[in-house]
Amino acid sequence: MELAKSLEGLPAEQRSALAALRLQRKLTVDEAAKRAALWPDQVEWLEEGRLYRFPSSEAAVLALLRYATSLGVDQREARRLSGLPVEPPPRRPFGRWIAGGAAAVLLAVLATALAFALGGTDSPAGKAATLPPPWRVPVDVLNGGGDINFTRQLASKVGSFGYRIEHVTRAGRFDYRGTVVYFEPGGEALARRLSSQLGCGTVSPLPAGKNPRRLVVIAGPPTAAC
Repeated sequence: MELAKSLEGLPAEQRSALAALRLQRKLTVDEAAKRAALWPDQVEWLEEGRLYRFPSSEAAVLALLRYATSLGVDQREARRLSGLPVEPPPRRPFGRWIAGGAAAVLLAVLATALAFALGGTDSPAGKAATLPPPWRVPVDVLNGGGDINFTRQLASKVGSFGYRIEHVTRAGRFDYRGTVVYFEPGGEALARRLSSQLGCGTVSPLPAGKNPRRLVVIAGPPTAAC
């Protein structure tokens, strides 16, 4: 709220394009972050141009894509913000017919996808389609290798995929040799998805727990992890 108020007090020419778009939509930083499945800090980094704060250039690009999409930025608005000419949309006499045909094609694609999902849940693709989105999966990231800075970097990487980071703290011991993604009963598929996104780490079940959507990532030493 404080950041939103400070931006509102700035002259329009001193605001970043993203901040101006957010204020036009009457959103606070927290509200915009929730829409885009980002942390409020990540929204501030994007609006202030501090893309170097993200763990990688790809993570920054993906975060920017999610943020722009959540704000509803279309091609014409993107061209205008970039200083490119924006031509009025051409008038097409058969526009309604084209729109109707596109809608029919879209409905056919959706129907095919639905039929595939209902009939193919035993396949890997079917199982992946049934997983909840990352922003509905709480993740704890624990320092198991003794390097808290690396643990925080790993937490930022997990957050860049859209997961909801709950805690970043130390593990019970510091002798983990590599990164491990732990899951509670019923959550193995979620753990394997996160491990695949990270490009490293093994998966292992937790001895107890009742939340199949909760994951715990224990970071090993930087030389042996992501």
